[in-house]
Amino acid sequence: MRKFPPNILFMARFSRKNSLFQFQELMRLTYSVPDDRFFSLWDLLANQERFAMRALKGIRKGNRKKIASNLCIAFSWMMTIANRLHVDVEKNTWDRFPMACSYCKAAPCKCKKSKKEVKTKREKSDQEKPKTLSGYQEMFALIYPAGGRNLYEAGIHLAEEIGELSEAVLGFLGEHKNNQFRQVEMEIADYVSCVFGVANSAKIDLSLELENMFCDGCQVCYKSPCECNFSFIRNYKS
Repeated sequence: MRKFPPNILFMARFSRKNSLFQFQELMRLTYSVPDDRFFSLWDLLANQERFAMRALKGIRKGNRKKIASNLCIAFSWMMTIANRLHVDVEKNTWDRFPMACSYCKAAPCKCKKSKKEVKTKREKSDQEKPKTLSGYQEMFALIYPAGGRNLYEAGIHLAEEIGELSEAVLGFLGEHKNNQFRQVEMEIADYVSCVFGVANSAKIDLSLELENMFCDGCQVCYKSPCECNFSFIRNYKS
């Protein structure tokens, strides 16, 4: 039997005490082999979009279970997109949201209160950086309180960011400019903020849902790397 370093064995399952980076690493260990073999980058984007849309359907139907499961699956596909592009999701999320809104630089966000307000530069303190994935959910709850918008609005915002991420990837793959890649990184961070925004508005503990879903490698075949084939993934019902 092949022996793995201790950190690799630890990453074979997700715990709610794990960091955002560790979740991304788990997705790499679990899905990079089948994803690299079966899916192009556009396929990954399409899968991320289809499960995110199912989460939005859950919002429309008032089905919290459908929201939670599909939000988690879409989030995992987004991590595979980041892995394919070698984007550090945690780093870019913290760089863009250092305990404050990326636009008005305040927490709670003041964008709706005064669009004319001059942005105040906020010094980033890495001591405030969340150490766990649940810590990021708490951080976004402080920056964008759930009471400031309803679940439908949070879902619409997520849909907007899905489109903007696809546009950013399209631009980068066409021209391969550094500023376009930076835009992809920013859109991934914005996507993350919206995933947590939907979770907070729906009162879903994302880290707990992910722990239950990825407690032992792939959430379906329970193996790492995943052994689910293309046809199964294509026809997967959630």
